[in-house]
Amino acid sequence: MIERRAFLASTLTVLAAPVILEAQQAGKVARIGVLSFGAPEPFREGFRRALVDLGYVEGRDVTIEHRWADGQTDRLPMLAAALVQANMNLIVASATPSIQAALEATRHIPIIMAAAGDALRTGLVTNLARPGGNVTGLSLALVELAGKTVEVLREALPRARRFACVVHRDDPLHREFLAEAELSARRLGLQFRPAILGSARELDTTLGSIARERVGGVVVQPIFSVDPEVRSTLVRLTLKHRIPAVSGLRSFAEAGGLIAYASEFSDLPRRAAIYADKILKGATPGDLPVEQPTHFQLVFNLKTARTLGLAIPRSVLLRADHVIE
Repeated sequence: MIERRAFLASTLTVLAAPVILEAQQAGKVARIGVLSFGAPEPFREGFRRALVDLGYVEGRDVTIEHRWADGQTDRLPMLAAALVQANMNLIVASATPSIQAALEATRHIPIIMAAAGDALRTGLVTNLARPGGNVTGLSLALVELAGKTVEVLREALPRARRFACVVHRDDPLHREFLAEAELSARRLGLQFRPAILGSARELDTTLGSIARERVGGVVVQPIFSVDPEVRSTLVRLTLKHRIPAVSGLRSFAEAGGLIAYASEFSDLPRRAAIYADKILKGATPGDLPVEQPTHFQLVFNLKTARTLGLAIPRSVLLRADHVIE
């Protein structure tokens, strides 16, 4: 009886133990590739710290290889292919263009979205609860946000009668984002000026044209706010051309943009690391539900408002989650 109990106990222990299949077998280290649309920081360091908090030691359990495109979509296929050829155990990809590039490069290596603009609308997954295939992770609601962003800008600028919307041609969401923004503008009785850019290098010329047309404000697709350098350029140009602007990432307002209305994960690196941990322990990506944010943040930068000579109505400011003085 004692021997039988000992056997059962040892068997249950083996079955219940976390299984980091390849990472912790003798001498084997799991290789994680990270593919970023923008610059690697601050996601890279946050992701590393999150893995440490989950018990991983870099060099012993995992290695992390980071590739980033500095906001240049044409570089992504090559970077994704390089990670696949390097035999990664899993790939973490940030922003929709990066995730698409990773999926085009492999249908076998697990891919974690960190985060997609809208995983369903872009066909990255077919079901949020059981995504299937080799991809799972985090998805925002940027298309739905486009219409609400127009409403927020209209409330902040009650005298404005004409708005523009700037989108990136290489982002698969740009058509639906533009359509949603235009629908909202028309519903509010506003004139609408679309601007489809091929790259961030066209921002100066486009915003200059928008300013000369006396457009009251501009909604900027969040893809232009992902990379820190592009975001900084965007903010500088909106101030140069004196155009009130809103985008869908909090970092836009923090960098000096007028308004951000965002659906974001404040702890994105940690959430991505949790997905990585589950997959390295044997979970199948297609069985892991895709997460969506449950909270929206409204942020105003009053320093920028003063620079632009704007007085944001107090009734609007009272609804803000954060006001930058």
